[in-house]
Amino acid sequence: MNKVIMVVIDGLQYNVAATQMGFINHLVERNEAAFYKVKSELPSMSRPLYEVLLTGTPASVNGITSNDSIRLSTQKSLFHLTKENGLRNAATAFYWVSELYNRTPFDKVEDRQQVNEDKAIQYGTFYFDDFYPDSHLLLDAEVLRRKHDPHFLYIHTMGVDNAGHIYGSDSKQYRKTAINMDRYLAELIPIWMKEGYHIVVTADHGMNTDGEHGGTGSDERDVPLFMISERVKPGCYEQVIPQLAITPLICKLLQIAPSEAMLDYDFSDMIR
Repeated sequence: MNKVIMVVIDGLQYNVAATQMGFINHLVERNEAAFYKVKSELPSMSRPLYEVLLTGTPASVNGITSNDSIRLSTQKSLFHLTKENGLRNAATAFYWVSELYNRTPFDKVEDRQQVNEDKAIQYGTFYFDDFYPDSHLLLDAEVLRRKHDPHFLYIHTMGVDNAGHIYGSDSKQYRKTAINMDRYLAELIPIWMKEGYHIVVTADHGMNTDGEHGGTGSDERDVPLFMISERVKPGCYEQVIPQLAITPLICKLLQIAPSEAMLDYDFSDMIR
């Protein structure tokens, strides 16, 4: 089945994912998932990296260079590509994703719930508070999945990033939020696996001990990539994946052609 669920856990460090997320690492230990390290693009800021993860293009090409780049994307995203290929898509995400691909500026009343098959994001639920609960967001996504049966479902949570900004990455609150996120995923991933989805879990950027990100440090740039799929070779790998490779990876799992702007990456060691 060429259906993908992509979960982006905003602000999740690689090391915290490796040590605190017990369920998803259990799947790695049981040879049911693959685990890689990803080196994020620069700047290691949210809006630029949403664009990286969804279009596979760097800031120097797409022009989304900071969180203040408030405009529609000029690049072909995974939403555009799925729509062009006759596939359905849906998203539950922070409102900046809607501003990148559907409409700018975001209107809290008109744009929170979106159903429009003519838009790049066809079915969407968008939040605008950093403290919107991850548990609610994941259920928002599951409602869209069951109602609209998308081929590509994009889920973007903010709880880990919010805890990191408030308490810093070396805090019990940051680690606890990652543990909770793993707990919420533990309820849904078995359902998604049973129904045959390709599941990709990653992050846009990490977090430093000051509660910030945007720079070049490994705590800000090193993020996890978990993949659960019959087509993915399971195991824990030391190979570092460039973040620009994730979008063409999703295209490969969806069995659609990537855009011409995307990285030409050899996935033969990762995918059957």
